[in-house]
Amino acid sequence: MSRPEGALRPDAVSGAGYALPDATRLFRQRLFAHWREQYRMIRMVADWIVLLYIIVPGLLLGGRFYYGFWNGDSIGWTAYVPFALIPVVLAVLLATGGLLLLIREADSLFLLQRRQWISSIMLRSILYSLGVTAVKLGAAFALLLPFIVKGYGVAQAAVWALLALTVSCGWATKLLVHLIRVSRQGLARQLRLIPALLLSCGSYLYAAIAWENRPWLLAAVALLYAAVTLWAIRHRLTLQGTFLQDIRESLKQRMRIASLMLAQVVDKPRPTRHKPWIFRRSQPLLTSREAEGRFSAAGIKAFIRNPGHLKLYLQFTGVALAALLIVPAWLFLLKWLIFLVLTALMAYWLSSYWLVFAGDAYIGILPFTKAQKAEAGTKLLQLLIQPFAALCAAAVCIPLYGWWGLLLFIPVGIGTGYMAASIFSTFRFQR
Repeated sequence: MSRPEGALRPDAVSGAGYALPDATRLFRQRLFAHWREQYRMIRMVADWIVLLYIIVPGLLLGGRFYYGFWNGDSIGWTAYVPFALIPVVLAVLLATGGLLLLIREADSLFLLQRRQWISSIMLRSILYSLGVTAVKLGAAFALLLPFIVKGYGVAQAAVWALLALTVSCGWATKLLVHLIRVSRQGLARQLRLIPALLLSCGSYLYAAIAWENRPWLLAAVALLYAAVTLWAIRHRLTLQGTFLQDIRESLKQRMRIASLMLAQVVDKPRPTRHKPWIFRRSQPLLTSREAEGRFSAAGIKAFIRNPGHLKLYLQFTGVALAALLIVPAWLFLLKWLIFLVLTALMAYWLSSYWLVFAGDAYIGILPFTKAQKAEAGTKLLQLLIQPFAALCAAAVCIPLYGWWGLLLFIPVGIGTGYMAASIFSTFRFQR
């Protein structure tokens, strides 16, 4: 049986008999192994389609707004929304996540006589987790910084004090929650976990809201949280009899990215429905009574009834509209080019959906020829792409041509969608 990654050889008790001579190198090996593990998990799910459809347009949109907020764009909504919204958003981040302890199951055997090694690995793991927490909270704080400074006019000293308060509270909260999770089980854990979160995050909210422009008071509370952090680290290192709980929490934190990624690509089991949520009576969707029309209508119904497909369609439509709207009017050629590219991407995705739907084993029972499948797929593409193309055409024509755009966007959208659907059906569907 192969030895787990990061485990040690039990061939001797002295340090010289182990695969690694000291706890520092063992921690470094396990940390690198953890990074490789997370990278492999991300690569199994994140591909160019995700980057193309979601991340890249989202980054362009977010970067444009962030740059604008720092360089004169009005943040008018801050006059109607209280400053308390900022600490509430940060408090939600404080209450999530946990500590990663690079402890392995085999340590109960291989490091049984090296207790100081486990303590050393645990201390370094805690410091690493606190560093990751500081980076995450700092990144979230940086995203909210334009609203804090430009929108609410918080002084520079108070901004730095609020950042220190946020990071120190995040450290203390993570450690307190971790101590409760590894030392208690069942109902006793919940009875302690909820009050601990309410006390930690509640005191943070009170200090951040009540002392918005009092940096010295904010700094004093941050020092108090730092003292709680030091006490919690010391108590964690002296805690005994929690090895199995430590393994459970470590595995839970290691699999957070995997669970998050799988939640985006693996559909949750849907409850059994006696009737679909839409088209409940299976009424004819198209007026055509030909076999191709009925086949195309079945594909459209299957697309709309699938929550995953419909959600991705709406998400990409929203991101595409935002990407088109942020392009200034004087770059009209770029706006039209983005419109054509996005329409082509939607046509490509819809054609891929049809290929999967028409290639299903159940569909293979029906006596459709390749020409009939291609014709039905062409109709499906032309119908499903029209809402997307019309909305994107409106995002282009109305800002550029004003009232004339109201008259132009419908024929432009329908025509562009029809051409994109015809082109991709010609190249991708076998006849």
